Parts: sequence; structure tokens; C-alpha cells
Amino acid sequence: MPHILRSACLFALLLTAVNARAGSSLEEGIVQEMSLARTNPQAYAGFIRAFRARYRDNYYTLPGAENTHIITQEGLPAVDEALHFLEKQKPVPQLTWSEGLALAAADLAQEQGENGATGHVGKKSGDMKTRIERHGHWQTTIGENIAYGPDQARLVVMQLIIDDGVKNRGHRSNIYKSAFATAGASCGPHPGFRTVCVIDYAGGFSD
Repeated sequence: MPHILRSACLFALLLTAVNARAGSSLEEGIVQEMSLARTNPQAYAGFIRAFRARYRDNYYTLPGAENTHIITQEGLPAVDEALHFLEKQKPVPQLTWSEGLALAAADLAQEQGENGATGHVGKKSGDMKTRIERHGHWQTTIGENIAYGPDQARLVVMQLIIDDGVKNRGHRSNIYKSAFATAGASCGPHPGFRTVCVIDYAGGFSD
């Protein structure tokens, strides 16, 4: 029997940055993937189109884990909607890496790794604005994406873009928001979802 994995919001998440700094290979890979997704949406549509073949009804399988079924809320319609979006999306500039934003993301990722919580507000670390302002000064606008589950960079970014189960596709919107110029990410183990990745964005940031 296949092992069934379920999540509260399968395709929720987020991250990014673009000029990678020294960090985990997952974080660096996500930075590179996000850069590619922003600057070449049509190329990213090709990755998602290839992944589409792994879907069966409302679940998909992962490479190397064919007996594990990842249950989705929307299934192929969400994938096809993402492809339609990417085919029309104009490129937006790369994001520069912010160490301060990465530290703000780490505050929440570490806390949730310890207590198994989800969401954008930590009991100890605070909300997004509090965490970001703890590590520096932001300009123009800020935002946040969180990914639960994937531990491969491309899977993380594809989930964020497909954004299954999120009616307003807010995680995708953050990825392609041209007002964001800088970002930082932090990933770590999560007791409920295996991996959590928090990504904080800003129009500008000074540590």
C-alpha cells in the first residue's frame, strides 16, 4: 500500500532571494530556483509541465518515492492554471540576498522546528513585521512565504507557484511581486511536515 501524506495546505509556501550566500544547499538551491522563476517564467513552465505527468487524480508521486502519494486539494486544475499564468507572465528582476531577512526567517523556522507549529506568527519570535524589524530596517514593502514539506529546491518553488488550495495564489504573487527587491530564507526540520522553509521579502533592507 502506498504511504499517504496529507498537509493542511498542500501547496502552501514560499521563499527566495537571488544572490546566494553561504548556507544550506537547500537554501542556496531555492535562491537559484526563485531567480530563474522570476527572470524566465516560461522556462519554469517547462519544469512544471514535466512534473504534471506525475499526477493521478488528486495526488502526485515524488521522484524516487513512487509509493508515496502526496494528496492535493485541487489536483491538475491548479497545475494547469499555474501553467497558463507562467506562459503569460513577464519577467521580473532578480532578488538580492539579505542576511538580515534570512535571520528574521530563521527566528520563525527555528521556533516551529521546536514546537511543530505552523503559520506566520510565532509565540516567541512574533509576527513577520516584528521579526524583520528585529534584524534591520526595511523599505517600501515586506512579505513572507512559508513552505512545509519539500526538501528539494525545485519542488519547493513549484509548490509555491502552483499554490494548490490557496484561493488568491498569494504565495505565487509574492514570488512575482516586482516591488520585492531583496529576500532571505531559512529552512530546518519540522516535526509535523519534515521540513519548514520561511522566506522574508522586502523592497529594500539594511541590516
